[in-house]
Amino acid sequence: QVQLVESGGGLVQAGGSLRLSCAASGSIFGISSMGWYHQAPGKQRELVADITSGGSKNYADSVKGRFTISRDGAKNTVYLQMNSLQPEDTAVYYCNVRTFWGGRLMDYWGKGTLVTVSS
Repeated sequence: QVQLVESGGGLVQAGGSLRLSCAASGSIFGISSMGWYHQAPGKQRELVADITSGGSKNYADSVKGRFTISRDGAKNTVYLQMNSLQPEDTAVYYCNVRTFWGGRLMDYWGKGTLVTVSS
């Protein structure tokens, strides 16, 4: 069983910073990417940033230059450093781990951590 444990959300004023962490544990093999999605009230879940096992990074246009994703492969942990936060960044942030193993592509999700940015 795979578990993703997120931490680091909270309330911050506009212009502030937060760092999210997500640690994956359990029987997890063949990680191809780790990333973060967010979902604001009334909106669909969308990609914020992800990083492949080879280290390639992908960011949503709205966070480029403000957010940085990184990972510790040895610990199966992914981080999201969020700077210059704005009220529109307010959302529940979900950790995602994608694996490809035994010919199967699987997506695992954390339970989410709330980020609230006040103006």
